[in-house]
Amino acid sequence: MASPEASRVLSTPRTPPRLHNAQVETHARVEFKDITELIQKVVTESSVQSGTCFLFVPHTTAALLINENSDPGLHRDLDNFLKLLAPRDRDYHHNDGNCDAHLKAAVLGNSKLLLVENGRLILGRWQGVFLCEFDGPRRRELRIKVVAD
Repeated sequence: MASPEASRVLSTPRTPPRLHNAQVETHARVEFKDITELIQKVVTESSVQSGTCFLFVPHTTAALLINENSDPGLHRDLDNFLKLLAPRDRDYHHNDGNCDAHLKAAVLGNSKLLLVENGRLILGRWQGVFLCEFDGPRRRELRIKVVAD
């Protein structure tokens, strides 16, 4: 019979997840800024090999999007599509000049969850992560937390 000490499983202490705060500068009223490399850098620095990456923008006129990152024409198409859903010049009840930005951000959402495997974000071949600015230019905050399995 094995001794109690021999049957203990040794575990490597985990570094507790830390909230990372990043600043993202936008330069236009509407902009789709690729932040994939910024997020991957945080994942790499976390040393997490397998886990989850949580993303959050604490703004009501900005959003997060995972979509194709190889053709910038898609951003124009997306902007035109969102303009049809929420035109800037419509007579809104919340009429402080940026209601369209609030509505566009609400449609896309302000948080995303990504898988991490082998220390890398799991994304499709053509996918990237974008901060979507709808009321810029501004300095936006991005919260990133990487949690190991």
